[in-house]
Amino acid sequence: MPPARKRPVSARISPAQAWVKQLKKRRPGVVEDALSGLATLYGTPVWKPRMDPISELVTTILSQNTSDTNAERAFTALRARYPDWAAVEAAPVRSLAAVIKSGGLAAQKAPRIKAALRATRERSGAYDLSFLTAMEPLAARDWLTAIPGIGPKTASIVMLFCFGVPLMPVDTHVERVSKRIGLLPPKASLQFAHDAWLDLVEPSRMYEAHVALIRHGRGHCDALRPDCGRCPIRARCRYVEKRAP
Repeated sequence: MPPARKRPVSARISPAQAWVKQLKKRRPGVVEDALSGLATLYGTPVWKPRMDPISELVTTILSQNTSDTNAERAFTALRARYPDWAAVEAAPVRSLAAVIKSGGLAAQKAPRIKAALRATRERSGAYDLSFLTAMEPLAARDWLTAIPGIGPKTASIVMLFCFGVPLMPVDTHVERVSKRIGLLPPKASLQFAHDAWLDLVEPSRMYEAHVALIRHGRGHCDALRPDCGRCPIRARCRYVEKRAP
């Protein structure tokens, strides 16, 4: 993984930061114990870039509210139809939507993809997001989320998977597992969750935490049938025991 970056900082403590501060005081070591327990099931993943940043951004837009399989099918169709990103940006919305229809919600996703490509080109002079690495993590996230249709999860996926920037993408699995353990308040919003994770874990372990929580949410910590009996972190899980330390 790239050299560990400093965690994003803010001049004023936020509600999410206040929560994390109290959590570490009331339940010392809970995050570390959770990650250590999950490592016994899934090992410790090593970060490496997954896709080029623009492809990652477009794929993540396509994956919104659909399965990875549908998103991959839509991305493959898009790349087969258009020779380069300039052609995608120039394509009429209806034409692009027809090409990516297998990903679902194509009428929404087509203009989002075009807006993302346009914003990137206007900022960098090309379809190149590497300028984000020179920005503070939260500033980079803010730049991405200023693009219509891109939220903190999509922005964090691009920053974490492409550049190793310690931002946690909070999807349904990360959210569910985090709340069950008690790392997040039961009614925490997604914005709160994204902000809290900035301080819940050391920057160098953000990728490890994300991958472990995803895998656990898809396996042992299923939404309807969690396998708590064989979970290595059950002793510290508030879903298993409401007063777990």
